[in-house]
Amino acid sequence: MYMFGQIFEDVRHTSPLIHNITNYVTVNDCANMLLACGASPIMADELEDAVEITAICGGLVINIGTLGQRTIPAMYAAGERANQLGHPVVLDPVGAGASKLRTDTALGLMEQVDLSVIRGNISEIKTLALGSGTTKGVDADVSDKVTEDNLDRAVSFAKESAQRTGAVIAITGAIDIVADGDRAFCIRNGHPMMAAVTGTGCQLSALTAAFVTANPGRPLEAAAAAVCAMGLCGEIAHERLTDLDGNLSYRNYIIDAMYRLTPAALEKGACYEVR
Repeated sequence: MYMFGQIFEDVRHTSPLIHNITNYVTVNDCANMLLACGASPIMADELEDAVEITAICGGLVINIGTLGQRTIPAMYAAGERANQLGHPVVLDPVGAGASKLRTDTALGLMEQVDLSVIRGNISEIKTLALGSGTTKGVDADVSDKVTEDNLDRAVSFAKESAQRTGAVIAITGAIDIVADGDRAFCIRNGHPMMAAVTGTGCQLSALTAAFVTANPGRPLEAAAAAVCAMGLCGEIAHERLTDLDGNLSYRNYIIDAMYRLTPAALEKGACYEVR
């Protein structure tokens, strides 16, 4: 019904150029994930360079995982330039709630930049939506995990957050929720071992930007397709692991799985319901 395969095919066909102002822990993995899905990456976080690079790209990712006094102004300026050009902007509020700088930066970006998608764990999204909440490092607080028991409440929260912010809200965890003000995709792709790999969330934010950029006017469906694709690749990669493999091999296998994924395989393997 939602043609996730076609959404993915549009990424492969258009090969959107995505500007990433992202953290130095996972910058290489984000670049390789974009290449694997069929998009093209470029990274620029110096103020003058970032604004100019944003102008030649189709979409922008702002990831606050490793903030600096040099990069924060570049995030605001690039976001403003992307808005002027009508380009989608994805915010990844890594660790919002863990420090005042992270929280204030994420809230400031939400206030000054028109965001297409905000992708984070539920603790990060709660911090931004409610101005409160706790995080455990950059992982979701245990009390905030989405489960089958609290899924209805989490869906309502995601929809309310989308209405409040004007952005698609993507809450990722054991059960993923991707919502606008009216509809929510509850996604059950993925594998628990993905939590043992640093940067799967950062890669997903980059992937989301590519999917949304390649499918203008469909941010909800495109973001949901990206979340399904990432989770499906986590499943495929886990099946490939041997007794000698660990989380580093798993990271590589996830990127390999995205490179080999086909639109038909995504259409068949996407596991979701709409509420």
